[in-house]
Amino acid sequence: MLDFIRGLPKVELHLHIEGTLEPDLMFTLAQRNRVTIPFGSVEEVRAAYNFSDLQSFLDIYYRGANVFQTEQDFFDLAWAYFSKAINQNIRHAEIFFDPQMHTDRGIPFEIVITGIKRAQDEALSKHGMPSYLLMCFLRHLSPDEGFKLLDEAQPFKKWITAVGLDSSEQNRPPALFEKLFKKAREQGYLSVAHAGEEGPADYVWEALELLKARRIDHGVRSMDDPALIEYLVKNKVPLTVCPLSNVKLRVFHEMSDHNIKRMLEKGVCVTINSDDPAYFGGYMNENFAAAQEGVGLSRSDLVKICENSIDASFLGADRKNILKVELAAYSLKNNLG
Repeated sequence: MLDFIRGLPKVELHLHIEGTLEPDLMFTLAQRNRVTIPFGSVEEVRAAYNFSDLQSFLDIYYRGANVFQTEQDFFDLAWAYFSKAINQNIRHAEIFFDPQMHTDRGIPFEIVITGIKRAQDEALSKHGMPSYLLMCFLRHLSPDEGFKLLDEAQPFKKWITAVGLDSSEQNRPPALFEKLFKKAREQGYLSVAHAGEEGPADYVWEALELLKARRIDHGVRSMDDPALIEYLVKNKVPLTVCPLSNVKLRVFHEMSDHNIKRMLEKGVCVTINSDDPAYFGGYMNENFAAAQEGVGLSRSDLVKICENSIDASFLGADRKNILKVELAAYSLKNNLG
């Protein structure tokens, strides 16, 4: 099954570029930029990538961001991800970035986005791998800070496809950001939102109805509300599910408890993604493999999940059709036609 997973043409829709910071790169950038981190070796960094919940993860996640200082740092981060993605047969990626994590430290927005964009361009020109950039608002900050971010992003608007909402859900419902997302949509951005991970199914409803989210990031708590599941299926609303992340952050105790297969059987447009792979133990292939083994996904299930990802992407119809033809050919080759 691992060989089958490796060969699947994939689309990734839920990937935080800051969450691809591997311990060796953190240590390298800290030394390059003479930034003090509370670790004496790569092994100590790796040992620290151990958390009990979303907040404990976010604490080290934000601490690790201090090593990013220059455009080259952001290029190196993004290029490391693209190199892994290309090796894992990812055909297209829609990538989150958290500029407020950096601008709050005094790093100009331009430095952040220019470094990432340069890596995007190189991945496309050298390997034919396209990607889109999705700008997230940190929900633990105020909506006013989000309006400020929209202003900072204005000169680079053509590089950004959509806005999102991430960070801790606890006591930060999507409704707080309704006006912010309305302004973002008026400026031409598409919208997505994290909801229904540690937060309740009600947060998914709010993201859909108030933020007009085109897809829901995580969304696994949707299963708590049968009416919501019915809505998701009827309206073909995608969920960008991240299996290894869900287990690492105790959303599910074990992979065998995960509800991705049940949602798939109900007709929900579920996808598999890697979230923050450096912290959660695996990129796309590892997430596919863990979910397949944990809940017994068949080869046909995995192909359907890949098809869902193509449909759920913000690619144009022509590019989607090309990817679907490739996926169909792979399925036929493996006697799944």
